[in-house]
Amino acid sequence: MLSEQQKKFADLYIASGNAKQAYIEAGYKAKGNAAEASASRLLRNVKVATYIEERNNSLQSDRIADMEEIKRFWSETVRDGEVDLKHRLKASEYIAKTNAAFIEKREVANTHSFESLLEELEDE
Repeated sequence: MLSEQQKKFADLYIASGNAKQAYIEAGYKAKGNAAEASASRLLRNVKVATYIEERNNSLQSDRIADMEEIKRFWSETVRDGEVDLKHRLKASEYIAKTNAAFIEKREVANTHSFESLLEELEDE
């Protein structure tokens, strides 16, 4: 379990990205370059590092739309008669693409035999 001071340090570090400044603002006492070294040590503390990772993951999931949310938005756009037709069509295209509805098929002709490829590799 993190102390309140460790938690404050971690939250300040997440907000600023500056470990030394977060260390000082969290109320830790250190002179000169000692604050930088101490902040670095605190970032390597397993509990502090785990807390920072969990908070970053939480913040990321709150700010970044996942595919379900994006597909829901596209579906709402497709169904909304008030939206311009070209935007509705584009949204339907995005939905189809993410569901692999447009699979481009290409034929690839192999002009080399397996043996000739092995010979080329051996010659290198």
